Amino acid sequence: MSAEGFIGRIPVRNLWLLMLYASDLFRTRGIGKIGLEDSPDDLPDLVAEILAHSVEVRQRRRLSLGYRSRDAVINRVRGRIDVLTTERHQLMDRGLVACRFDELTIDAPRNRFVRAALESISRIVQRKDVAHRCRALAGGMKAMGVSGDAPTRAQMSTDRFGRNDADDRFMVAAAKLAFDLVLPTEASGANVLSLPDREATWVRRLFERAVGGFYEVVLSPQGWRVLCGGTMGWQIEQKTAGIDKILPTMRTDVVLDHPSTGQRIVIDTKFTSIVTGGWYRDETLRSGYVYQIYAYLRSQVGCGDALADHASGLLLHPAIGQMVDETVLIQGHRIRFATVDLTASTADIRSQLLRFFDPIQSNTEKIFRPTLQL
Repeated sequence: MSAEGFIGRIPVRNLWLLMLYASDLFRTRGIGKIGLEDSPDDLPDLVAEILAHSVEVRQRRRLSLGYRSRDAVINRVRGRIDVLTTERHQLMDRGLVACRFDELTIDAPRNRFVRAALESISRIVQRKDVAHRCRALAGGMKAMGVSGDAPTRAQMSTDRFGRNDADDRFMVAAAKLAFDLVLPTEASGANVLSLPDREATWVRRLFERAVGGFYEVVLSPQGWRVLCGGTMGWQIEQKTAGIDKILPTMRTDVVLDHPSTGQRIVIDTKFTSIVTGGWYRDETLRSGYVYQIYAYLRSQVGCGDALADHASGLLLHPAIGQMVDETVLIQGHRIRFATVDLTASTADIRSQLLRFFDPIQSNTEKIFRPTLQL
């Protein structure tokens, strides 16, 4: 792959893979089981096809309508009267009234978002027939009355799906991933966008959501429960009045539970080098991260949750210059410090992630199994 196919040291194809794992589309209707990840170079084309198909299905059944707030001067009362505007312009003398009302329209934020996604991904797909299909569908939506003013992600986050909106949920999930795939590279182009490797918060959150999404799809059929972005409480016995305002919240990235075997694995993801320079040695684990995963584990002991009493921890970093996979047993909790090579092939990334899901039975049993004294 040429240098233009990299963001920093990470191939664009692997960032696309992380976006796939992090997306709602990967979790929806078994999409994670149909092999999208096997061809990450073709991922934009495949996502474009999925998006186009979902839009075609919705168009055959008619796109969903939504309510839009509107101000208008009309000849009858509708919704609420804008008294100030009506009086200022003396509309009543002409038999008119200014009103504010909600109007049912096809030009809903959901549909505008999908139209913009079709236009966006059509510019990066390789197959001309897929690009033409996306542009044609976007043009069809325009002809139906869907404007090109796309809502922001913040506005879309307020969109709520009803029980009859399953097809819309799938379509919007594909549209969100389509937007994410329109990535910048370090090559010059028409669009000016910030580079993900220079946006530490963005790429760290992507890595976190990708790990959670991957495990949710792959491990759930095996009896694992996957919780992403949960919180833990402190075992507080006494407190002063103002402590709640300043005591930090323990927020985990991913927690894996396997009730039938009594296993819990608390995963904390970072997007920095797993080791740093120390005072008395060349490399050492970052003490703050070690304290953090230790607090996640020990703070929950004795709360009446059997899984928490013997939980394991996994501190997961991308590999920066070296691979690390080490384990330690501290006060009955196994803590694993490991890396994932994001420059590897997609098959290798998948296998690396899978070897972490059961650290108790992989190499730690061999290390910590007690020996019989004869």
